[in-house]
Amino acid sequence: MKILVVGGNSGTIGKTVAAYLSKKHEVITAGRNGGDVLVNIESAESIKNMFEQLDDLDAVVSCVGAAKWGAFEDLSEEDYYVGIKSKLMGQVNLVRIGKEYVKAGASFTLTTGILADDPVKGATNSAMVNNAIHGFVRAASQELKNGLRLNAVAPGLVEDSAERLGDAFPGHTPVPMDKVAAGYVRSVEGLRTGEIIRVY
Repeated sequence: MKILVVGGNSGTIGKTVAAYLSKKHEVITAGRNGGDVLVNIESAESIKNMFEQLDDLDAVVSCVGAAKWGAFEDLSEEDYYVGIKSKLMGQVNLVRIGKEYVKAGASFTLTTGILADDPVKGATNSAMVNNAIHGFVRAASQELKNGLRLNAVAPGLVEDSAERLGDAFPGHTPVPMDKVAAGYVRSVEGLRTGEIIRVY
């Protein structure tokens, strides 16, 4: 398969997923500051320009998207738009625009996380957009044409980030990176669509 991994050049999950998929497939990485192609997922025009540089994609995997952390009482309206514009609409636009450029039968895999089900202090924005992406995946997957598939992988606290982020996730058991990567392989190489693949 020819697979585009957005965020595959940087980020704990993105680099791991790209490395795992590259064992069996041709992987193209994309990112804001590096990769085989450049893209800013907050810009629909940038996403379109990225896809216009590529062809014959069998799968698109997104491991990107920012959200604003902070106590609920301190979050402003603009703070919420960080997650809405980046993690939510950035990933929605990868599908909305990308569906016109990928091969028939291709798949899209988005990334959410455990905060959709088990939010911690300061994670209101992340929990909100993760659940919105879950709703998008379930709904849009029913309407995609040409055999296109759409899933989301929702990892728990990943092992390689546990030392840095563990205090923010009290009581969470770190998930091994190979288990996280396997969730993305399941989405890309499997047959399911409209699925939220929880890797907790």
